Amino acid sequence: MGVITYSMEITSAVAPSRMFKALVLESHNILPKIVPEGIKSVEFIEGDGGVGSIKKTNFSESSHIKYTKHKVEALDAGSFYCKYTMIESDIKFDKIDSVTEEVKFVAAGSGCVCKMTSEYHIKEGGELKEEDIKKGKDKAMGLYKAVEEYLVANPDVCA
Repeated sequence: MGVITYSMEITSAVAPSRMFKALVLESHNILPKIVPEGIKSVEFIEGDGGVGSIKKTNFSESSHIKYTKHKVEALDAGSFYCKYTMIESDIKFDKIDSVTEEVKFVAAGSGCVCKMTSEYHIKEGGELKEEDIKKGKDKAMGLYKAVEEYLVANPDVCA
């Protein structure tokens, strides 16, 4: 088994506290409102959002994926940091065992920079192509930008 690590940074005009709250702490309420065409619901299977909690995201019928389950591994709201692992999905993991994501929002001027690191834990004999990783990251970037636009247009949300 090998591990492929992929890092990226995204800048935002929104303060780190608001982006963290929308994308991590309140994602179960915010994401289905912002992208109802993509995300049907987000629910807690175990816990209430803290470390050890398991969150299930249900995607819309038009999506190529029906659901994912993530386990919160670490959470520090004071420093806008979260680490979670995708532990289950309806798409068969034929190449990977799991994906672990670390996300940290850092203040930058009046906005922030989101620093993300993904670890793809590859199954023995499996191979993951960079283009497959890029597709997933492009979707994550689209979601991030949709949340940013929503927060800019609604300054009282997650304030």
